[in-house]
Amino acid sequence: MTPRSSQAHPAKADPAQSDAEMAELVVPDWMRPLVEVARSVTGEQLSRFLPPDEGGRQSAVLVLFGEGDSDAGPDLLLIQRASTVSSHAGQPAFPGGAVDDSDADVVAAALREAEEETGLDPAGVDVVATLPALWLPPSGFVVTPVVGWWREPSPVGVVDPGEVERVVRVPISELLDPANRFCVSHPSGFVGPAFAVRDLLVWGFTAGLLSRLFALCGWELPWDDTVLRPLPDTW
Repeated sequence: MTPRSSQAHPAKADPAQSDAEMAELVVPDWMRPLVEVARSVTGEQLSRFLPPDEGGRQSAVLVLFGEGDSDAGPDLLLIQRASTVSSHAGQPAFPGGAVDDSDADVVAAALREAEEETGLDPAGVDVVATLPALWLPPSGFVVTPVVGWWREPSPVGVVDPGEVERVVRVPISELLDPANRFCVSHPSGFVGPAFAVRDLLVWGFTAGLLSRLFALCGWELPWDDTVLRPLPDTW
């Protein structure tokens, strides 16, 4: 079922949060299936690329869902990386990056990176779950997705053009629209799901994670995964 704006209700407890924190945590009705999935999903359900026993640089991304506006409905915060960065240049992605020594944990890292990249105020975000860590072979990152509810939205935009080219709140309805979904192929042999939304081609890790989450929580609409398009030469 496509998520729609609704009243907020308490979410079930996340073991990583205290009783006091959970007593105050609420999410809208449309988000509850996603929260349930996020708190029980395994890494194998999300990706075939799981972290190695050793090695890899620890990182985190913020998968942030908001209420959106009354016309477009609930949305998701994405960035487009600048074409000049060394890793995943020009690609749409979740806000995030490497875990620093100063970060208390992956949640702190995800919120810090989102603030640095988009100007997001972390005080308005409720973390509802941390997903299993996943592996990005091309960059060697071990990535932990942190799922958040944007309880009190704050203005967002490009903070450092050298790092981020665009900051976009993409309606979930557009991501779920079968007309915006297809698969892409990379010269390396990689084939995976993709979304064409808001002049963005969302593919790779970001699209793969979203595609799995949408299917698992029952939001997915039937789409033709036999439609295969080559990635632009840029990537």
